[in-house]
Amino acid sequence: MSPIEESATPSAPQPSAQVTAADISRIAGVTRATVSNWRRRHDDFPAPAGGTEASPLYDLHAVRDWLASRGHTSAATASEELRTTLRLHTRTAGGTADLLLLVLAAAGHTREELTAAAQLPDAELTARAQRDAEAVADAVPEGGEAVHFEAADAEVLRALYACVREEGGQAALRVLAERELEESAASGAYRTPTALADLLARLIPGTAARVLDPACGSGSLLAAAARRGVRELYGQDVLPVQAQRSAVSLMLTAPDATVTVRAGDSLRADAFPGLVADAVLSNPPYGVRDWGHDELAYDPRWAYGVPARAESELAWVQHALAHVTPGGHAVLLLPPATAGRASGRRVRAELVRSGALRAVVALPPGAAVPLHIGLQIWILQRPEPAGAERKTVLFVDTAEAESANSTALGTRTRGGSRSASLDWDRITTQALGAWEAFAGDPDAFEGEPGTSRAVGVVDLLDDVVDLTPARHVRTSRADIDPAELSAEVDTTRRNLVRAAKSLARAAGHEGWSASGSAAREWRTATASDLARGGALTILRTLPEGARGRGDGTADGLTARAVLTASDIARGSGPTGDPAGLRSDAPRVIAAGDVLVRAVASGGGPMTRVAGEEDAGALLGHQVHLFRPDPGRLDAWFLAGFLGAEENVAGASTGSSVLTVSPGRLRVPLLPLAEQRRYGEAFRHVEELRTQARRASRLAEETARLLAGGLTGGQLLPSRDTTRHPPGEAPAGEVSTHSPPASG
Repeated sequence: MSPIEESATPSAPQPSAQVTAADISRIAGVTRATVSNWRRRHDDFPAPAGGTEASPLYDLHAVRDWLASRGHTSAATASEELRTTLRLHTRTAGGTADLLLLVLAAAGHTREELTAAAQLPDAELTARAQRDAEAVADAVPEGGEAVHFEAADAEVLRALYACVREEGGQAALRVLAERELEESAASGAYRTPTALADLLARLIPGTAARVLDPACGSGSLLAAAARRGVRELYGQDVLPVQAQRSAVSLMLTAPDATVTVRAGDSLRADAFPGLVADAVLSNPPYGVRDWGHDELAYDPRWAYGVPARAESELAWVQHALAHVTPGGHAVLLLPPATAGRASGRRVRAELVRSGALRAVVALPPGAAVPLHIGLQIWILQRPEPAGAERKTVLFVDTAEAESANSTALGTRTRGGSRSASLDWDRITTQALGAWEAFAGDPDAFEGEPGTSRAVGVVDLLDDVVDLTPARHVRTSRADIDPAELSAEVDTTRRNLVRAAKSLARAAGHEGWSASGSAAREWRTATASDLARGGALTILRTLPEGARGRGDGTADGLTARAVLTASDIARGSGPTGDPAGLRSDAPRVIAAGDVLVRAVASGGGPMTRVAGEEDAGALLGHQVHLFRPDPGRLDAWFLAGFLGAEENVAGASTGSSVLTVSPGRLRVPLLPLAEQRRYGEAFRHVEELRTQARRASRLAEETARLLAGGLTGGQLLPSRDTTRHPPGEAPAGEVSTHSPPASG
């Protein structure tokens, strides 16, 4: 691709967008009250250019010139600037597809070329952008249509080039896709979380070279397959914008792979009717009744039975099996109702009887949208002619073991759903370990009581053919040894007592007092202002497609763990896989760094001060790093105020997912000695949170073990059945004596 030429040819200025006082506060990284003060105190503040007296509108260019004259550089990130510019500018021609093409083209330019492009006059900029987009049009579904930019689009084009330059192509794609999905009123388009996508991709054989996702959405699962070394990626999605986004995203993520993505309904209009892939990965839409039941009644894909109208998920299962080679695997994420609905019994029975269904893995609530239910992973393998008989099906329940942990750590989000801060390291290890052991030798698989079990095909083919993992895994509790369970309960209970004492000590600290009759007030500065003054440095790991200078550690990635946003929320050590970073600019965490989660949704703390145990870990993509100058800022003081609820809310954008703009977070301006007093108080707050989390987890675990032992017959209640007031139970409440045999 030829370099971007800089031109000095002038062009006629275009009308500027108009912004509200709220927009100005976001651009400047200040509060609404500060903007009101500027309007009253500064005679040179731009006069209203429209709106009403109660809700005035201001010329965007005039506002930015005024802010620049007073040293108020924009506190918004490049992606936020692009989001704001798209909202304020109505394009008269073209659509999101043109801009998606431009993202792909811009990602191929150097940082210097992108800077030069953004500085071009309007007419030259639009001509350059048009040539860039046309050069890659054939690579995107429905991208061959005429690309058209006008001079009025110049602000949007500049913001897009800047976003790609500063944050990478993936960040620009997310902004464009979210706007297009909002405008088209599309529903049900949710991104599969990266940790879950990686788990699904690891469940297919590592030898798979050609992978299909017939409901690819934004391409998360295909991107996960690419990270596993797959080099032929095929996708289809019913929403054109999702197909286009997926194609561009995959080309940025896996430039060495062959990417083929099509728009259309995979069930009604299969874009790859002759494709036989090594594996299929998919998170298909759920609960769709209008999926083509009537017109597809005699479709040859229904080798295991015609799916009922209410069983669109079983149609997707058979579509996936029809597209894999004999012996090839299909891994799908499905709702739990698919495993037990009466209308799907016959198809489920045939999937089990034929040996096509190999495993069902139950996930805890919060793993993916919809967050309030526990989804399931179905692992299928197309039967081979004259292949070995498959006598068992594997069932894994990761939800039960996660319940104590998520209850202790998770809170409820604003919408009332369960926290998505799950222990993905444990879930992945549990699911992958059971599957690999089972796939290696199904006949020798022993399972783990309460977690995994191989069930015979004959035992599954009853009147209901219920494939819910909890039903089959929990029936194996009888295999648990009473003495072993009693010892485990005793150990856990002793740990709980110690944790309760530690919690009591932390709660007994009295290092604070009332400020007086009114709350204390102080002057504040944004993190961007502090960074410009040298008091701190704000860093992040650049995402895929971005260019930047890292810490020079790319060669040692495999030896370092990654600290993720989930680690901060859970209070755990770094658990991320460095292979998932795929960055030329990794950041290395040092002791004393302040780490802030980039997304405010979900439960758990927002900030963390890196200790010696975190030093040397790599910074995850969804984490911002604040590195304070210890001579000017106390790390614990900084972490405490950065993580304040009101501070995070004021620096966040979005609706269901709140994205934190790090530069807009505010910090009180206090002397260092006073900062340290606050910092010490915040240390005690963190100690209280840590001990409460530990005690809560152990209490849930103790209760779970006791309840399971009592209901499973391994533990017996005390012979003394007298009721006692709370806190006055008799000694020897639970015993492990075997109950008398029935009859």
